Amino acid sequence: MKRVDSNPGRATGYNLPMGTLISVFTTFVLLCGLAALAQEKKPPEKLVLQAKTGNVTFDHTAHAKREKNDCKACHDKLFKQDAKAPLNYKAGMHKPAETAKTSCGACHRAGGSAFGTVGNCANSKCHVKSAAKG
Repeated sequence: MKRVDSNPGRATGYNLPMGTLISVFTTFVLLCGLAALAQEKKPPEKLVLQAKTGNVTFDHTAHAKREKNDCKACHDKLFKQDAKAPLNYKAGMHKPAETAKTSCGACHRAGGSAFGTVGNCANSKCHVKSAAKG
């Protein structure tokens, strides 16, 4: 017996095998995933590092520009490339970091490529204390 369509002008659905539908769907999902991975993550412009001696606002954009956007100048040899990773630069760490040329002390030290920490803690180059609440 032959099936007769009662409404020949009506659009009918596609009669694709289930395997083809699964393949098309899988390809679509994979392409979307690859497109998402291809989008470059934008680094933060600034990071605020909490410190008892006053917060340090790290201008990531300025530092990246200084290094001609070469991320490997700092990542991962000095810092993990993750804004949430611990900095491990705590009280009493300035001198050891400067001596070992690690963390901020890799550049911010006497004879380094940036200003040293000696004499620059109180003048707001790094640590800035919040205004006292009145």
